[in-house]
Amino acid sequence: MDSGSTAWMLVAATLVFVMTPALALFYGGMVRAKSVLNMLMLSVGAGMVTTLVWGIWGWSIAFAGKDIGGIFGDPGSGFLLKDVVTSKSGVFTSLDVKDALYPHIIDVGFQGALAMFAVALISGALAERVKFSTWIVFAALWVTFDYAPMAHMVWNHGLLAADGPISNAIGAPLRDFAGGSVVQLNAAIAALVIVVIIGGRKGFGERLTGPHNLPMALLGASLLCFGWLGLNAGSAFGATGTAGYAWVSTALAAGASSLGWMLTQKIRSGHYTARGAAFGLMAGLAVISPAASSVAPLWAIVMGLIAGVACCFTSTVKYALKYDDSLNVVGINGVAGLLGMVLLGFFAADTGLFSGGGLQQLLVQLVVCFIVIIYSAVVTGIIAFTLEKTLGWRLSEAQEEVGADIAAQGERAYQLTNKFE
Repeated sequence: MDSGSTAWMLVAATLVFVMTPALALFYGGMVRAKSVLNMLMLSVGAGMVTTLVWGIWGWSIAFAGKDIGGIFGDPGSGFLLKDVVTSKSGVFTSLDVKDALYPHIIDVGFQGALAMFAVALISGALAERVKFSTWIVFAALWVTFDYAPMAHMVWNHGLLAADGPISNAIGAPLRDFAGGSVVQLNAAIAALVIVVIIGGRKGFGERLTGPHNLPMALLGASLLCFGWLGLNAGSAFGATGTAGYAWVSTALAAGASSLGWMLTQKIRSGHYTARGAAFGLMAGLAVISPAASSVAPLWAIVMGLIAGVACCFTSTVKYALKYDDSLNVVGINGVAGLLGMVLLGFFAADTGLFSGGGLQQLLVQLVVCFIVIIYSAVVTGIIAFTLEKTLGWRLSEAQEEVGADIAAQGERAYQLTNKFE
């Protein structure tokens, strides 16, 4: 055991946990005042449910159980964390693997916090119109049947892993350092599928207003960046030089993306907006996640700029295609996550096209992204459609009009006025 790595990974797991309340602030500031409390609660609810599911059987499906077809692990092997905890003299401690740098139980916390964030991401697309009870049930089912198997496939020697059959057949190892496919792309496709099934908010594209509190949203985005540095640096799984470089490359990409978005917006509309700065940060963090350890500083900046400019445009595509992705989960996280995975094929050290490698790295990144999209769409579609036919997703029009805070929580976020628009 290395005490430095143990301390660092405990801190990193805590920083990843912070990403969910930070996302809640970011999303909460971006919606109308009459729905801000509900928006916060969707993230809090996702966190509570995911924590329980992960501790009972999700960890086993993703990382502990015996592999089943390269798609998921046996949910019984690590049920209630029995593979990672043991008691000595009445005190529980970690049951560790040989030559580990830090206690194995810390991995449960780190990966569980990341699963929590992935679920919370989806809620941004559904803002202001879904039942809290249906969302809670969805979160439990999605972690079980989508996220945990996806984590197993990519990060635990499964079908899509760097040492898996697809990478071996193509001749290059998949690179997804911190969740471009498992988290960003996976959650964005899930969000898109649900949005298509449940439809848009009343007045979408016509009279909806927001955000109601940009300082809150910008603070949330800044705290997201804080937590995301812990995610990407923590994905080195030790207090190492790779962790330090992942921190730096993440900061470079996030800064470049935010500036790229604001410059694009200045050209398009004549202003550098706080909203653009916040969304630009999100795009940069998403695009660098799969590549934080694999691209040189120059390419990290280039990837950030590309994501910032591209997502500034793709975030408005929803109006032309008429799908109500309320807070741009698809247009930002999905697009940036996909860009990060694909650009790795060009910029990755040693194996990327611009580093003298062949087409294999680009091909494996594209194939895995395609499989992730299909898997997420099918599994989420089944879950979401079933819930639509049983519990129902939508608040009534009257409830939506009065606001999700009153309809779902029976409370108001603010007591300053009788009008909450």
